[in-house]
Amino acid sequence: MTASPFLNISGQHSRVQQPWPSIVVKGEDIAAEAARLADGPRPDNGRRASLIVHPSAQAPGLGFAPGIDVTINVVSPGERTTNLRKNSNMVEICVAGTGIARVQGRDLCIAERDVWNTPSMQIHSYRNDGSVPWVRLSYSNAPLLEKLEVHYVEEFEGDTPPADRHAKAAPAATGGASARDLALRKQITEDGAWLLGYEYLIDIDVLESKALHWPWAKVAEYLPSVNELDMAYNGRRLFVLYNPATERRIGTTHSFFATLSSTPPGSNHVPHRHSSAAINYYLRGHGHSFVAGERIEWKAGDLLLSAPGWVMHSHHTRDVSTSALTIQDHPLHIGMESLIWQERIEEPIRALGSQKGFESNRASLAKA
Repeated sequence: MTASPFLNISGQHSRVQQPWPSIVVKGEDIAAEAARLADGPRPDNGRRASLIVHPSAQAPGLGFAPGIDVTINVVSPGERTTNLRKNSNMVEICVAGTGIARVQGRDLCIAERDVWNTPSMQIHSYRNDGSVPWVRLSYSNAPLLEKLEVHYVEEFEGDTPPADRHAKAAPAATGGASARDLALRKQITEDGAWLLGYEYLIDIDVLESKALHWPWAKVAEYLPSVNELDMAYNGRRLFVLYNPATERRIGTTHSFFATLSSTPPGSNHVPHRHSSAAINYYLRGHGHSFVAGERIEWKAGDLLLSAPGWVMHSHHTRDVSTSALTIQDHPLHIGMESLIWQERIEEPIRALGSQKGFESNRASLAKA
């Protein structure tokens, strides 16, 4: 007898959420793992890599946060990886050495602390033309796609993916109306309900998504301007590495934003929380964070799950300035209309992107 597909939840209350605890991976451990990868034999595909897996993660989709993985990647001098195409997207940062990331036929020359993105389904590979191992951290939305069982990945040599080698090109347009032009497009209620024909599902307006490169040398020119803001400033001292293709989602990819920060000594963030998860990689300095009431020490080179989703957190510096790369799945939540945020404990919870957001005190400080 087949089991019933029905589960009676009448009168049940919502489940209490179980956020993953914050953890820190020490910089010296990351460096040791990168050295171990560099010393080993070259894999057939050239991908020397180790996932950094949170103890709470379960397969499929092993991540450092529930929907974000972090991978240590090493390319030894003179080596090159095979081509890769996948429907996950990535943000990457170079943490040692130099190398060339080739994305969709374009070479990005990467130096230490540079950040770049790799869009979904764009062919990419890596090569090291330097004299020391090239080490990078890669952040992707693969854990989410793995749990959905839709993570599409191809590895190959040559310019054409195997799946495309026998594909037939779509017939060229012969002029006149397209199929979508002929489909129904009609508003049927005064408050904005529409009907669209099938062709709108299979022929979506194209917004170009391309690999972008944020060289540290250029970003660093602007960091003093946030480091030197008045100590009474109650916002975060950072810049978003903005990709215009993400539009109102304010992302570096359609899943993540990346920010680079510069925070002076003696800074104490006001505790806040958001449904998006955040991961900090510290580039310089040292300090501590309070996450769900737990004090966590960190320093340059460390990787911290700095904000599990919907957990109160704050970050604090002591005697030196600090900088961090923060990766957060904020754009993904905006797309799902699930981004709730509480900027300060005394302020209301708001759905950013659907409701009016919060204000920092930048304007009042400028008038003072």
